[in-house]
Amino acid sequence: MSMLPRKVEIHEEGPREGFQIEPDTYPLAERAALVEALAASGLTQIQVASFVSPKRVPQMADADQLFATIRKRTGTRYTALWLSEAGYQRARAVPQVDLAGTLYFYASDTFSRQNNGRGAAQMAQEQRQWVQRYREAALPIEAAYLMTAFGCNLEGEISEARLAEALRGIAALLRDEAVVLPKLYLADTVGWANPQAVRRRVDLVRLLLPGVRVGLHLHDTRGLGMANAFAALEMGVDLFDASVAGLGGCPFCGHAHGSAAGNVCTEDLVFLCHELGIDTGIDLEALLEAARLAERIIGRRLDGKLMHAGTLAAWRTR
Repeated sequence: MSMLPRKVEIHEEGPREGFQIEPDTYPLAERAALVEALAASGLTQIQVASFVSPKRVPQMADADQLFATIRKRTGTRYTALWLSEAGYQRARAVPQVDLAGTLYFYASDTFSRQNNGRGAAQMAQEQRQWVQRYREAALPIEAAYLMTAFGCNLEGEISEARLAEALRGIAALLRDEAVVLPKLYLADTVGWANPQAVRRRVDLVRLLLPGVRVGLHLHDTRGLGMANAFAALEMGVDLFDASVAGLGGCPFCGHAHGSAAGNVCTEDLVFLCHELGIDTGIDLEALLEAARLAERIIGRRLDGKLMHAGTLAAWRTR
């Protein structure tokens, strides 16, 4: 039975996810202008950059300068990604970063080793240390991500039984550490999900982690991203990551033809929601201007559909 939400919350990841995978680096002023344009559309959370190894991801080496350049807008949070103690401390040293306590878990052991240099079990154990770090900093834990929750190019299918095992491990950690987790994202990191799998796995999270708000981090690697988002909407999911103009991808996924495609396209997802009568709080025309700005900065045609076709608003007023 369809139970579409009345309102959907979309977190923008393009400035981080998009630019970190590009072979070139782009001027600070242009990237800051894109973040400001995204905020002007009404997006309430934008992941601006990652504090990660400059050797592995040189495109993010100037993350602190980028945060300092942005003219922040009231009502928008400007967040960052970190995966190590060093990255966390770098982020804490930048006053413009809106810090968010986040935990990371992996369903694929091989992908975890590729992405972090250690296996899924060790990564899960290390999240207990992150709970303590966040407590010491009085930083609330806002969300957890379960990466490769649908499948992995390096290991293949992630069964529901394996996903359930990972979810039970997360539940045990939350009990042991007395953590109330507000949100858990199922991440289709390399694009294995399909609508049926989305429905079944959202149900599984709700069964094993009752009371936790389910979010989805969907990649459009094989063209099912928007179909998967629609399936999630029908399940009442009201929280999504997305990437303006379809920017981005994962450089460590073992894809035969390079990296995985980026997150579902923000403006296309907003359009879908609006067509279904779901509120997003986002000015779609302003968001389209931001998408076109991203395309001008990158200097090639990007994957977003709506940015090239336009909305239906003009046609409806004829």
